Amino acid sequence: MPVGVVLRRTPGVTRWAKWSWRAIAVLPGAGPAHWRELRREGDAVEYHAATVSLELYQAETEAYLHGITARAPSVYVVMRKVLGEFPYEIVLITASPYEAQDYCDSGEDIVEKVPMPPGLLAWVGDFVERHHEDEEFVKRRRKGEKVDGHQDGIGDPRIAKPADIYASPTLKRGRLL
Repeated sequence: MPVGVVLRRTPGVTRWAKWSWRAIAVLPGAGPAHWRELRREGDAVEYHAATVSLELYQAETEAYLHGITARAPSVYVVMRKVLGEFPYEIVLITASPYEAQDYCDSGEDIVEKVPMPPGLLAWVGDFVERHHEDEEFVKRRRKGEKVDGHQDGIGDPRIAKPADIYASPTLKRGRLL
């Protein structure tokens, strides 16, 4: 589904950042756009920065389900800093919080969480309902090696060691004499 991304530019709050940019909304089914001005209120300007395709995959339905059942269902806009008149390129829009986390881990991209409009929420919810299959949890079993065994000699009074940290003070005195 084509989804438009709305970015808002406001004056920066420090002398080092002239402008502050933030993704504030998405427009499901939007037509093509390239930094088209939508609204101006004093120094604050909202742009329809780009329209990108939101793609859903059957293998990711668990992530989509997690995202749409959250307290505030959201989509994630991934932006990359570029040189030019407008400072960001819209790289991706995703409904998967897991994929958004992967982009956050790199540190090179900016990931903005944007509330999901009701129509988009219904579209993603319908996709999840049609394709999601719960995976049964299977606990792995260890094979061969016994891990709950006891370590030989630690704290055993029959084995004399000068550096036995588990020995009682009385036992240690007896070894020194």
